[in-house]
Amino acid sequence: MDVARLAGVSQKTVSRVFNDEPYVSADVRRRVMAAADELGYRLNSAARALASGRTRSVGVVTLGTALYGPASLLMGIERAVRDAGYALRVVNTLEGDPAGVTGAVESLLDQGVDGIVISEPIDEGAVAVQVDVPVIVLGASPSFVAPRAVTAGVGADLLARVATEHLLDLGHETVHHLAGPQRWFAARDRLDGWRAALAARGRREPAVVEGDWSAASGYAAGRQLAADPGVTAVFAANDDMAIGLIRALAEAGRGVPEEVSVVGFDDIPVAAFVTPPLTTVRQPFDAVAQEGLRLLVHAIEKPEQDLPPANDPPVELVVRASTAQPRSRTTPGRDR
Repeated sequence: MDVARLAGVSQKTVSRVFNDEPYVSADVRRRVMAAADELGYRLNSAARALASGRTRSVGVVTLGTALYGPASLLMGIERAVRDAGYALRVVNTLEGDPAGVTGAVESLLDQGVDGIVISEPIDEGAVAVQVDVPVIVLGASPSFVAPRAVTAGVGADLLARVATEHLLDLGHETVHHLAGPQRWFAARDRLDGWRAALAARGRREPAVVEGDWSAASGYAAGRQLAADPGVTAVFAANDDMAIGLIRALAEAGRGVPEEVSVVGFDDIPVAAFVTPPLTTVRQPFDAVAQEGLRLLVHAIEKPEQDLPPANDPPVELVVRASTAQPRSRTTPGRDR
């Protein structure tokens, strides 16, 4: 056994260390574990316990946050995993944690999962671990080595484009964007969708205002945007920021939608009950989770076959009372 040879001990001693048996000195245990790490040997007690080498479990890496989007997607993943007949193992990451996704993936591989779902919304850089099981990445590009790594889009760019086009279709000359923090893949996708919609219509692209997903940051952005009389339409990257934005506009005497139309993103439960009820695009969390798990289970159970084509997530614009045609106004040299 390579680990025994490198550590200078017997195979029996290596087995005792791996099974956490007593009467092994700390020095010997350290040497065995160092040798195993150098050789890339991964403990996998669950897989060893099954003749098939499978645990019927799926690991999920997700950001530890109460934000509506990541939390709702995790709930969808949990339902999809259980519906597929697998057990679920979740490892939460924390924003700014140096171990980040790498540590979370390592932890799941040590537990012997058959496949991994990466539902990590923040760009923490490349994952410094080689993954030997199928992986599905939701909403971001794979940044690690895996035999079968597949990206399943959540459609944020398309949803953002639909939101922006709705405002342009109402007659607004351009649409301002209240973006999310750009370390988040979702914020980048929504920014890209907004830009694509403006470019397709040949419209001017205003300067982007960036928030942090909170209503407070939306309120701060709203005070800035309210001071510009040329602002008639805003697409906010999530509903919380849109709600803060509307409050700031109202305080500044800029009526919504009489003077400024606002579209949000997510369709959080309260969106229908704010004043005015918020026009927004609904994220298809369950559909994205089910599609991702369909592909992952196929990769786990039929490794010899190519993956089936992915299905695009549904697009749903929920039109409420926060959007309207722009108020007619007279500008020099032109009647509107």
